[in-house]
Amino acid sequence: MIPYLNLKKLNTPYHDAFLEKTSVFLEKGHYILGDELQQFEKGFATYCKVSHCIGVGNGLDALTLIFKAYVALGMLRLGDEILVPANTYIASILSIINAGLTPVLVDTNLLNYNFTIETLQQHVTQHTKGVLMVHLYGQITDAAKIKTFCKDFGLLLVEDAAQAHGATSQHFKAGGIGDAAGFSFYPGKNLGCLGDGGAVTTNNPQVADCVRSLRNYGSEFKYQNVYKGINSRLDELQAAFLRIKLPDLDFDNKTRQGIAKRYLSEITNPLIALPFVEDFDAHVFHIFAVRVENRAEFQHYLMEHGIQTLIHYPIAPHQQQAMEEFSTLALPVSELIHRQVVSIPLNPSLTIEEQDFIIEKINGY
Repeated sequence: MIPYLNLKKLNTPYHDAFLEKTSVFLEKGHYILGDELQQFEKGFATYCKVSHCIGVGNGLDALTLIFKAYVALGMLRLGDEILVPANTYIASILSIINAGLTPVLVDTNLLNYNFTIETLQQHVTQHTKGVLMVHLYGQITDAAKIKTFCKDFGLLLVEDAAQAHGATSQHFKAGGIGDAAGFSFYPGKNLGCLGDGGAVTTNNPQVADCVRSLRNYGSEFKYQNVYKGINSRLDELQAAFLRIKLPDLDFDNKTRQGIAKRYLSEITNPLIALPFVEDFDAHVFHIFAVRVENRAEFQHYLMEHGIQTLIHYPIAPHQQQAMEEFSTLALPVSELIHRQVVSIPLNPSLTIEEQDFIIEKINGY
């Protein structure tokens, strides 16, 4: 069996370093908001080429705290509209709602499964105050154009970089493109910890200070609360694990890109719609999603040959029960993507033989 993702295999090379770091952690006795977190925040900010990184509890909180900070600082008002791609994980949309703002779902295209400048322009109104740019599956799309678009319309630009650790586009790097960005360190991410974790990156010191306070009950000093905050702090131990793994991120991404290049050049089955990649540096292939008309049959066929697949994502956000307020929207492209998309195994732990087998069986479908 080739699993979609073998986390144990991915983390095995770090086994001894994790144990050693855990021993040091227990000896220190400092479990929250300590030196490991500060050192990771500093290292990840440098990696993303930004001034500030704030470790938080998870990727959803990272995005929510960004929007809450903009509201707290008076840069957004409750109810303001934020444009967001309709084809995304539900967390992107939840972060806007959780901050008291209004998501406006913008249909996507079949080339890169993201929105375009043209579709953004069609949705801008006097109520539009920001754009949530999602680096879907690990790919940065139209960074320069979207930055210019937001500047021209006076809009805040927030990145959902939960799947794009290390992706670059021209001189832009994920996490440093917009006014702020949210990352997830969920175990399966390109940079993943051994539990939940997330971070906010920004070059704005005011936003950084506000997020830092909001993640800690709205407190800058103990028992002095400036904002109505939440409890969302990246654990000290998880920060320590991430510090160990961060130096290998670029190498792992290059490995992912190498596998993707094989898939794109060697999978020749006309029944399989392969992803569009304009620039390999802009794509770190957190997910390699293909489209197949008969998805269930395709998945069954691969499983019969011992290849596990996943679906990212089976139900469009506006068709989820929790999103009833969007149920009347007509978003045909997003709906088609959600009906047909299938993710095949792609991660640094795949052997050459496993890659060969996956390619062979997909071509035989």
